[in-house]
Amino acid sequence: MIYIHGGPRGNSTLFEGTTAQKLADLGFYVIVYDRRGEGRSKDSSANLTFDEASHDLNNLIKQYGLKKVSLIGHSFGGIVSTLFTNQNPEKVDRLILVGALFAQQESYDYILRTGAQTATAQNDTASIRKINYINTLDKRGAEYRQLTYEIASRFGYFKMPKPTEESKNVNKEYDTGDFYKSNIRNNQAPVLFYKNESHVNIDTKPILKSLSTKGVKLFAIYGANDGIFSSKQISDLEKITGKKKLYIIENCSHYPFVDQQSQFLKIMRSIMEEKLKAPLA
Repeated sequence: MIYIHGGPRGNSTLFEGTTAQKLADLGFYVIVYDRRGEGRSKDSSANLTFDEASHDLNNLIKQYGLKKVSLIGHSFGGIVSTLFTNQNPEKVDRLILVGALFAQQESYDYILRTGAQTATAQNDTASIRKINYINTLDKRGAEYRQLTYEIASRFGYFKMPKPTEESKNVNKEYDTGDFYKSNIRNNQAPVLFYKNESHVNIDTKPILKSLSTKGVKLFAIYGANDGIFSSKQISDLEKITGKKKLYIIENCSHYPFVDQQSQFLKIMRSIMEEKLKAPLA
């Protein structure tokens, strides 16, 4: 299985430092990397386009001599992995979306709408002004995306509601370990992406619907408290995956492999072994 991280700007250190080895301990061969020009993969010539990301992923698969892989696409990595799978269905056995974006503008609209409601209820005039400003921006620009996610962060859309002892320990292990020290982010990556990539704010639902006809098994794992997805979006996704292949984890936000690691690992094992006759308890 190959993990595809979020971004553009991010890296794989959180997954690598918390979860990759535990998946490997279950018997899976796990590959983790940072995309070209992002995170630890420094490359001043990187274009940060989807085509470049697909080209590099293809090369990675060839490098390891693999015929078929399972892709774990997290957040923005869900779009990267979906587009790759659409272009190379013969190379992908399972596409596993984890808190993955699939209708970007719907998420942005939801963040700004609910953020405005919360800001109004809290009489947070600074956030109200910021949201009003965001709504004047070009929706296909880097600033629009960045400020929208700042609103999401401001109101805790990426945080689990009630941290458990397990989640506290997982976060502590990461925060005090070597992977956190290499948590490098390229702040210019989103700027380059929006400059060089024409397909922004895309909706991949039509692609996801078509994957079953191409022989790809589609699964999804989402946190019930992930604040960047509306209930309608999750309902739309369930219609595509089918109820038994969409896993919703309670008391969990945008990072299921950290917020509820034991459940995430259990679900991943079930997906890889295709035990789909009944939902997990």
